[in-house]
Amino acid sequence: MPNPDLTPLLRDRCSPRVFDPAHRLAEPDLRLLLEAARWAPSAGNSQPWAFLVGVRGDRTHREICQHLSRGNSGWVPRASAVLISVCRIASDPDDDAPAFSDYAQYDVGQAVANLTVQASALGLSVHQFAGFDHDAVTAAFGVPAHWKVTTGVAIGRVGDPTTTDIPERKPSDRKPLSEFVYAGQWGAAYDA
Repeated sequence: MPNPDLTPLLRDRCSPRVFDPAHRLAEPDLRLLLEAARWAPSAGNSQPWAFLVGVRGDRTHREICQHLSRGNSGWVPRASAVLISVCRIASDPDDDAPAFSDYAQYDVGQAVANLTVQASALGLSVHQFAGFDHDAVTAAFGVPAHWKVTTGVAIGRVGDPTTTDIPERKPSDRKPLSEFVYAGQWGAAYDA
């Protein structure tokens, strides 16, 4: 059970597999989600992330859905929008390019976390996933070699589970703090 003192934006967050197929994500809301990602902290303000954005029914959404794993192909297409997060893994080949940051994967994770919290504030849900052909998506969208396709982000409103045979998962439990918060030495639980 989550700590009741957590902000509801985090406490009530879920990763649904049943999205409402009739919900349309309004353009201003999508732009606001991307703004939330844009304002995430990053090492040296390098902002080493990018997103491929597909809105259900458009060409980008259809292309992304062609490369989903079998386990994700039943539920991801119902999402109002599907984003693919991408992070810079090397410096740009141009001489005047910004230096590459070793923290790019950490930073893109923060950008997606910001987007996820903003989605909760809008009454939307986000389900992040990795089950897709990363190489095929890289090729289909011409992602340069100094960038790496990382994760998928399905966004929408939770749907009615009785309208589909896609099983919803039960809310996941979380490890107690004592299993991952240490002090003094590795494995010694931090005692707050």
